[in-house]
Amino acid sequence: MGCCMNLIVHGHHLEVTPSLRAYVEGKMERIRRHFDQVIEANVVLSVDKLRQKAEITLRVRGCNLHAEAVEEDLYAAIDGLMDKLDRQVRRHKDRVQNHDRAPLKHLESPDLADAPGPATP
Repeated sequence: MGCCMNLIVHGHHLEVTPSLRAYVEGKMERIRRHFDQVIEANVVLSVDKLRQKAEITLRVRGCNLHAEAVEEDLYAAIDGLMDKLDRQVRRHKDRVQNHDRAPLKHLESPDLADAPGPATP
């Protein structure tokens, strides 16, 4: 993982194996490709009879993003979770980038500067 992100993987009624941890870390690389300003990722993997659930809370500058997925297979739940989170991260990145532009009222239009003003007597 990168040096700036803290990744925490918990298991609820489940022991987090090194292979599960490596799988989650590999999937988080896709998130980091889209948005590298992630502060912390808290992943909770849980098992309840036949339901395998994966949850993540991602702290980025300005807000927290949360996603969860429930499947019969834990690896499929992690895949679904990362798909949801990827969409949220891309949407958050678009929002952040769109608000950095200067307002239109501060931009000088070349058409208006060259246009003749009202005639004064």
